[in-house]
Amino acid sequence: MPRTLADSREKLIEAGMRLLEEQGPEALNARRLAAEIGASTMAVYTHFGGMAGVYEALGREAFARFERFLRRVPDTEDPVTDLLVLGLAYREFAVASPQRYRLMFGLASPGALPSFGHDLTIEGTPATAAEMNDAFALLPRHVRRAMVAGRIRRDDPIIVAGQIWCMIHGYVLLEATGVFGQEGRGVLHILGPHVINLLVGLGDDREAAERSAGQSLLNIEMVGAVVREPEPRRGRRPRPAR
Repeated sequence: MPRTLADSREKLIEAGMRLLEEQGPEALNARRLAAEIGASTMAVYTHFGGMAGVYEALGREAFARFERFLRRVPDTEDPVTDLLVLGLAYREFAVASPQRYRLMFGLASPGALPSFGHDLTIEGTPATAAEMNDAFALLPRHVRRAMVAGRIRRDDPIIVAGQIWCMIHGYVLLEATGVFGQEGRGVLHILGPHVINLLVGLGDDREAAERSAGQSLLNIEMVGAVVREPEPRRGRRPRPAR
């Protein structure tokens, strides 16, 4: 693709992400998106074939930024703490970028975003989109570390990662509706105990799980400046360690 055309496509994606965050996916349309970069609506159809292509491109870009956000969480000597910090960073992304999160998981503009999902239990990955798979891969990586450390019993790390994802995603969706308040109290009274119970069910010692859970709350604050720093420029990014 010629550089000028590529630049135009990138500008449309950036404009779309900006409109998405400011006004939600419902505000996106070809005319408004083109106007953001001083182009005609033909630019949208040239690069994306229409709004369905725009939604797909924005969904992929949102997952790519999600992965970069999660990757900023560093490893420590406690893999369970790191696993829980990753979950808290997941929640922080959803709280900080609610419109992106809605788009990524098909919670807005029903039918606009093509389904990326396929059967995790069979395929080993949650999606047909590489960007979503790259973000997910960070979770089983930490699960494997916890298994190697003897904190949780050895099992299929993909399936265990799916269980943890189900818990975090479900919590995030409920918190977004306000049922756990708006001050993060649900993290202490709902999500924290839920996490500990799941870890114990997976074979961890309850006292060790409680220590890791407490440390994760401290660590997410310590790395807060890291996970909240401005997003890096788009481009090639390293693949997650397997």
